[in-house]
This record gives sequence, C-alpha cells and structure tokens, in this order.
Amino acid sequence: MYMNRRALRLMKSGYEYQRSFSDCYKHTAYNAAGREWKAAKAVAVIVDYLQKFEKSPEELLVLDIGCSTGYQSRYYGQFFRCVHGVDIDEKAVRHAANVNSSQNVVFHVQDCMNLSFGQATFDVVMCTHVYEHVPDAEKLISEIYRVLKPEGICYFAAGNRLMYLEPHYKLPFLSILPKPLANFYCKLSGKSNRYYETHLSYWSLKRLVKKFQIVDYVCTILQDPAKFSATDIVQPNSIKQKISLLVSKHAYWLCPTYIWILRKYCIC
Repeated sequence: MYMNRRALRLMKSGYEYQRSFSDCYKHTAYNAAGREWKAAKAVAVIVDYLQKFEKSPEELLVLDIGCSTGYQSRYYGQFFRCVHGVDIDEKAVRHAANVNSSQNVVFHVQDCMNLSFGQATFDVVMCTHVYEHVPDAEKLISEIYRVLKPEGICYFAAGNRLMYLEPHYKLPFLSILPKPLANFYCKLSGKSNRYYETHLSYWSLKRLVKKFQIVDYVCTILQDPAKFSATDIVQPNSIKQKISLLVSKHAYWLCPTYIWILRKYCIC
C-alpha cells in the first residue's frame, strides 16, 4: 500500500478536512450492499460499452478513484484483471486493505489530483460521484486523462448542481445556493459547519470533461434499469421511470445524475 505520510498531511491540510469522509458518512462508507450495488451499475455500463468493441473486461487494468472503504474496488476485482483503489481517507483505505482478500485488488492512500501512476497506465478509471468532493475538479479530470491509455475509458457518475435535494446533507436546494449562503444554511440546519462539496451544472460538467468523447448512458439506463442494476433508483414500468425518461429527453439539463463513459481520444 503506497503511503507518503508527509504528502498526506499536506494534502489533508489543503483539503481542510475536519473529519474523514468515512467518519462523516459512515452509513454510506461502510454500507457494503449499497456500495456493491453502485459498483454493479458501473460494471454493467462498462460491459455494455465493451461489447460493442468485442472486448473483455478480464483483460483490463482499472483505477478506482475515491475507493473509500474498498467495497466497490473488490467488486470490480471479480470482473477485471487488476484493480487499484486510491483515496485520501487513510482510515478508510486501511479498512479496505485489512479486509481485502482479493489478490488482484490493491489499495493506496493517494491524492486523486496528484496520482503516483505513470502516464497511460490504465484501461479504465472509475470516478463515481467524486468530482464534487475535491478542491479542484479540473486537476482531477486532468489526472484521469493522463493515466488513461489511448482509447481508455472513464466511468463518470456525476451529480447535477440543479437538483432539489442535496444528497449528502438532505437539504432542499442546497447545491444551487452561492457558497456563503450554502455555508450558512448548513450551519443553521445543524448538519455541518460548512458546505464542503461543489456541484456543477450540466453545462459546467460538459466543459470539465471537454478533452473526452462523451458516451451518454442516462437514457439507456432509464429504458432498462434492470439490465444496469438501477432498480434501486427507478422501477421498470413505473410512473417515475416515465417521468425520468421525459426529463432526460426534453430537459436533459435537469437530470439529477449523469452517467457517462468518457473516452480518451487516440493521439496518433
């Protein structure tokens, strides 16, 4: 397990963490079933994408960014050749390493904005609801682009700033507010001393990943949620499914979550 303690202290001070993610969101970080369900969505999307190119996931090297307690990384290990999980949360990574028995899954304490891996190392990068937690999302995306092989892909799941209920604090309209008001809202609610996360709108997310070709999976998943392990979000033939499909087709900028495959262009 890679660990540079001096660099880690500097990273944590730069992130202004008062507590680790695994401490702040224990119900999420240590919910094995919930984390594995998220991982199943990612695997289903990637397998569907790879089938178009007659590629097998068993041949691919994966980087799981924001691996936290490691449940998703270990799930990925069942399908891919090798998985490297990285997170700045030392406590969570230590837990992940301690309970890991998979020979093809390795965990590292690292800053996802300054990865130790070489250029063009990985076939696949998993980035599942991570961008809003880092101080500089552009640096995160640049690092993903750097470590991906030409034609490599990133599974990118991203929340939309224009959402009704902020998922971390469960406060209506929190993500839409300017930071000073959002911080005050968090304090007033007793949820936190500040609103740490920074969500982006659809248009800002498009600019963020402009180096990549985007393969959109939102409508595809909504049309067949069972195939993509998304029945926890929307049930087939439900009113919610019909409304969600209408929104995705006619007001895409209002979708609460985007699931994209980001393909790195081949530089010839």
